[in-house]
Amino acid sequence: MRKIIELYRGKTKTLYSTDNPNLLVLEFRDDVSALDGQRIDQFYRKGLINNKLNYFIMSQLQEAGIPTQIEALYSHNAILVKNLEMVPLEFVLRNRAAGSLVKRLGIEEGVRLCPPLFDLFLKNDSKRDPMINSSYCETFGWVSKHHLSHMREITFQSNEILKKLFSAIGFILVDFKLEFGIFNNQVMLGDEFSPDSARLWDAKTLNKMDKDLYRQNRQTQVGLIEAYEEVANRLGVKLD
Repeated sequence: MRKIIELYRGKTKTLYSTDNPNLLVLEFRDDVSALDGQRIDQFYRKGLINNKLNYFIMSQLQEAGIPTQIEALYSHNAILVKNLEMVPLEFVLRNRAAGSLVKRLGIEEGVRLCPPLFDLFLKNDSKRDPMINSSYCETFGWVSKHHLSHMREITFQSNEILKKLFSAIGFILVDFKLEFGIFNNQVMLGDEFSPDSARLWDAKTLNKMDKDLYRQNRQTQVGLIEAYEEVANRLGVKLD
């Protein structure tokens, strides 16, 4: 499969066309960003680590019956994916209080959320990804009511699968973000799942093992790349 032209460049990933119109190459760069792209730095091997982690997690979800975009590993920092018609929404599932939820409600970080909280955001950096609800989606035609319901269902299903996966290796899945697209009228999980898009805490120390190390300038607690590598190592993901 030959990579042809750059179609889209995001904050940390680049999407390329291929000689098959149904397939694209999703490349993970070494960039890390915060504040909706206002702050960007590079960390050696980050693209490789996130690519391998994403492929592993997506494969686990796919084996559990969750439809995803993944086709095959393409290179050390890229993956072959289906050409989805992406929906401009972010689906956030929270098992514990952290991040923007703590800021909005003033509750203590780490509080267990039972049942988990589900949030929906419009994917738009220039507007700081505003929180929305299903009524907005219907009015503005971002996604059909049927597909939205299915995406929400998949988000909760993914949470149950991933909580067990990470708990088994000593991590707390605090929260995560998913994105979806449509392929042949079927809802599929797209974009990525990695420590960039999820909060993971060590179950014993409660050390953060995700992008909050960069967001909150906590590199002294444990290095960002070292944390990402630790997640991969515990999952048994081979990085070489």
